[in-house]
Amino acid sequence: MYLDTFPVDINDMFRGLSTTKHTERKRKKRQAGGLTGSEIPAIHKVFSSRSTQYGISSLRLQGNEINKTLIRYAEIDIGKEKTKKDIEYLLQGSSGGGRNRSSYDNHRREVEFWSSTRGIHVSLRSPNPYKQLLEFRRILRGWFRNKMFESDDVMRGLVSQAKRPVDKHYGFENFDRKYDSCAVVGNSGILLKTEYGDMMDNHEFVVRLKNARTRGYENYVGSKTSISFINSNLLHLCSTRETCSCHPYGEMVPIVMYICQAIHLMDYIVCNSTHKAPLLTTNARFDVLCSRIAKYYSLKLFTEKTRKSPQEWAPSHDGSLFHYSSGMQAVMLALGICDKVSIFGFGKSVTAKHHYHTNQTSELPLHDYEAEYAFYRDLVENPEVIPFLVNKFKVPR
Repeated sequence: MYLDTFPVDINDMFRGLSTTKHTERKRKKRQAGGLTGSEIPAIHKVFSSRSTQYGISSLRLQGNEINKTLIRYAEIDIGKEKTKKDIEYLLQGSSGGGRNRSSYDNHRREVEFWSSTRGIHVSLRSPNPYKQLLEFRRILRGWFRNKMFESDDVMRGLVSQAKRPVDKHYGFENFDRKYDSCAVVGNSGILLKTEYGDMMDNHEFVVRLKNARTRGYENYVGSKTSISFINSNLLHLCSTRETCSCHPYGEMVPIVMYICQAIHLMDYIVCNSTHKAPLLTTNARFDVLCSRIAKYYSLKLFTEKTRKSPQEWAPSHDGSLFHYSSGMQAVMLALGICDKVSIFGFGKSVTAKHHYHTNQTSELPLHDYEAEYAFYRDLVENPEVIPFLVNKFKVPR
């Protein structure tokens, strides 16, 4: 894997973030932030039971044992039960799934339920909202099954799952080969320090994040866009528009997104019916893989810096709300479909804007960017130490 901006960004990325006092103050201030009173005991119960299962009571372990412990904790999905309940509720509808109700009555209640959660009328978008609800249920069941199913072929499957439909859209041949080179363009303000636009556009495939605009910034970020990588929160905002427009790079540019909330699958169904270019969702098993890697690096950083047990990680990282960033998953996607990967604009600097194209001053506390940068460092320097990936997938060099 190649990170072409590292000669410029690496110092800002690692020195600036790994020692920033602001990040540490924010973490301390957020102790148990985003957690409910009932969630904290539940977290401790999950971790405590796992600790007993594996004979783990503290960090008084050495070398490989510590690493194995962190891997085991990274596999724990704190929000699993809540997700399961949410999905059961969505499958049943607001009527509670009463079996004695007529089919028409259940459908009517489900449409009312969906419309109220979404804030708009589904009937304005489709002559047959009931058909969309049936499709929603079918996709939701499959999505949830994939979240529960582990596979060693997740990364190898990205070529067929993500690359092939994009290639067909563009009229490319050789669907089964990886792209020669890919650029993943982040949104950091450090991009304005260098004019790498042409370098980015010279890659065979260019991935852009979260609909960051390029017009007016071409010298710094380039103009070529092969796919737009977003999260479903962004599509949800776009879906409130009558045309479901979410195309800053043109309506013929494919969109790949990961699902943040199960209910956003309805946005996908509604918008996919009007999109001229492919609208793809990431495989839920791929999401789980990214989540485990991000959590492992966050746990590792937390235990190294604080010398605390992994059991104490969750309250200071928003518990079940903790999530990898869009950029991290976009990099993972590129690793699976490209022979060479270059990333741009993933660093931070006290002298640069947070995002090159906005006035945003800080990022969501749901992500651990410092930990993700440690992951990127290992991709370059020590890919063999990355858990959940070694012996199953060869990282592009």
